[in-house]
Amino acid sequence: MRMPLVLSRTLALACAALVAASCGGAVQPSAPRPASAALPSSSPAGGAESPAGSPALLWPAPSNPLERTVEAGLAPAPKEYLVNHVHAHLDVFVEGDAVLVPAGIGINIDDPEVMTFDDPLSYGGIEMCEQPCISPLHTHDASGIIHTESEDPAPHTLGEFFVEWGVELSETCVGEYCEPTPIAVYVDGERYEGDPREIELTDRKVIVIVVGTPPAVIPSTADFSNA
Repeated sequence: MRMPLVLSRTLALACAALVAASCGGAVQPSAPRPASAALPSSSPAGGAESPAGSPALLWPAPSNPLERTVEAGLAPAPKEYLVNHVHAHLDVFVEGDAVLVPAGIGINIDDPEVMTFDDPLSYGGIEMCEQPCISPLHTHDASGIIHTESEDPAPHTLGEFFVEWGVELSETCVGEYCEPTPIAVYVDGERYEGDPREIELTDRKVIVIVVGTPPAVIPSTADFSNA
C-alpha cells in the first residue's frame, strides 16, 4: 500500500533536513589580478562584506553546475548514490585569511527537487529529480566538506572538484594567484609536493591550500561529525 502523498512528503522533508544537516550559466574564475593581489574584503557575488572573522567569498559557486560537472569528466545524476560515500575536507587560505568553499558546488539548486535549508545554508534532500540535478562530487554547505556520493567506487580528485568550482588549480596557480606568489598544499598536516589536482578525495582526508602568507596554524584535522 502506498503511503498518502501528504504524509510521505512530510516524512521526506523531515528526513531530508537531517540529511542536509549531515551531508548537506558558465561562471568563470574572476578576472585575473596581479599575483600580489590581496584577498578582497567583499563578496564578488553581491558586494556584501563578509562578517568579521568569517571566510571571504572569493570564488562563488558557478551558476552552471551540471555543465561544469561534465567538464570535470563526471556524470550528473538524478540523486545521490552511495556505492562510494566518502567525505574529504578542504581549507583554502589567501594571505592568511580563510576563503569560503561555497555551498551548492555540483548541485543544480534551481531544480524543484533540490531542497534549500537555512542556518546554515545548505542544499540537498533529493529523493529523485526528473532530470540529472547533482554531481557525484559536490558540497551541500559551506563547511569545507566535499562529498562523494557516487555509483562509481573509484575515488574522485581535487582537480575534478576545482573544475566544478570553476577555479584554476595547478602546481603554480590557484585561481588568479600564481607564482611568484608562494603556493603550498598540505594533506593531513603534511606538506604535499606533487600536482594538487591528483590528490584523491578519500574518506576523512584533510586538504589545505595556502596562497601567500600562511595562517598561524595549518589544519591537520576537521570535524566530520555532521558529514
